[in-house]
Amino acid sequence: MPQLNPNPWLSIMILSWLTFSLIIQPKLLSFVAFNPPVNKMNTKTTPSWTWPWT
Repeated sequence: MPQLNPNPWLSIMILSWLTFSLIIQPKLLSFVAFNPPVNKMNTKTTPSWTWPWT
């Protein structure tokens, strides 16, 4: 069963994960969001429902 032979694929997977985690990920995380999220207070209040059976 050739699927169980980890000889070439294990090294390719480890190399790709190391490339991603050491090179690509820090470059992606260094970007600054141009529109950072803003916490806005909800000024509009909804009236409470008056139930006829209470």
